[in-house]
Parts: sequence; structure tokens; C-alpha cells
Amino acid sequence: MANDELKQNWKVPEPTLRRLPWYLAFVKLLKQRGETSISSTQIAKEINVDASQVAKDLSYVNISGKTRVGYEIDTLIDVLEDFLGFNSSHKAFLFGVGSLGAALLQDTGLGQYGLEIVAGFDIREELSGTSVNGIPVYHMSELSTMQKRYGATIGIITVPVDKAQEVTNHIITEGIKALWNFTPFRIRVPEHIVVQNTSLYAHLALMFNRMNSTN
Repeated sequence: MANDELKQNWKVPEPTLRRLPWYLAFVKLLKQRGETSISSTQIAKEINVDASQVAKDLSYVNISGKTRVGYEIDTLIDVLEDFLGFNSSHKAFLFGVGSLGAALLQDTGLGQYGLEIVAGFDIREELSGTSVNGIPVYHMSELSTMQKRYGATIGIITVPVDKAQEVTNHIITEGIKALWNFTPFRIRVPEHIVVQNTSLYAHLALMFNRMNSTN
């Protein structure tokens, strides 16, 4: 993707970036069913979003639909995957091969969206030299050596919360440019490091709160 396109992506509202993968998953499902075109109204009905919002979201990805026909599904899939970066391969290291970390290593679906986890790291000696789903696991002390081998740009953090900042400080010195943080701890990083926080516990709290508010 060109630098100008990357700059444009940064201007896209975060809610739009969260919805675009929903649209992509839906139109891929339609393609499997043999459909060739889709309207913003159809997408809106399935995703439960206003049709005007769908049209506005798709305006960011530089695709236009045809009157009374809508969007060509193959083209829409290609444009969305390119825009979201899913058709590029991004090498990642995973830190903390516990239950959650091991589950992510087992998730073959991540590769379909451009994330290639090439190695896992842990401080437990008994895990060093093992593998999960064919992905090698190394001791944290080997990070510098393995980074020279793989050249990963993304770090996935699934360590215990009390180790989150310590691990973060360590890995960003090795050329990692972005962090996918699964811990509930809000890690501190330099401004040039991209952080995406995905706390399962925070989402649980939201779900429980919404459940309670409906009673």
C-alpha cells in the first residue's frame, strides 16, 4: 500500500474501521452462496446499521456502486481486503504461551486476515524448543536472535498483567512497530508504536453491565 493510502487510512474514523470487517465477512459469505452483487441496503439489514452509514463507510475505501445493482461482490472483497491490509502478510511474535496465547497460536484463521504468527516466547524453560500448531516457542532470552531471523513487526501480548509493561519495554527495543495487547493493563509506549488493546475482561464487564441494565 502506498504512503498516501496509509495516510488516508489514518483519517478514517475508528467506528468505520470496526465495521468494515463486518461488511467483508458478510459479503464473503454471500460469495460462497453464489451471489455476485450486493446493495448497501442489504448490508445494512444484515449488519443492523443504517444504509446511509454503510454507504458513508464504503466511501472511504474508494469504491462506487451501480444504480439498482449495488456493489460487485468480487470487487468489494478485493477493495476491502486491500484497504484493511488483510491481503498483505504481517509477521508477528506472541509473548506469553499460556492458555490464551496457545489458543491464538492454534487459530489458523488469523493468517487469512494477514497476520502470520511466526514464533511464540515465554519465560518458562520447559516450553523452550516446543511448538504449538507448528509454530516454534522460544525462551524470552532468545528474542534478539529470533528477531534477526524473522524480522517480525507486530507483538501480541498475552502475558500475566503484572508482566505486561516489563515485556513491552523489552520487545519494543527489538524493532517491533505495533502491539496487540490482550492484557487489561494499559501499557505505556513511545508515540511511534501502534497499540491495539483487546481486553477480554473489559468486554466481559460491558456485557455484564448491559445484561444488568435490561433486568
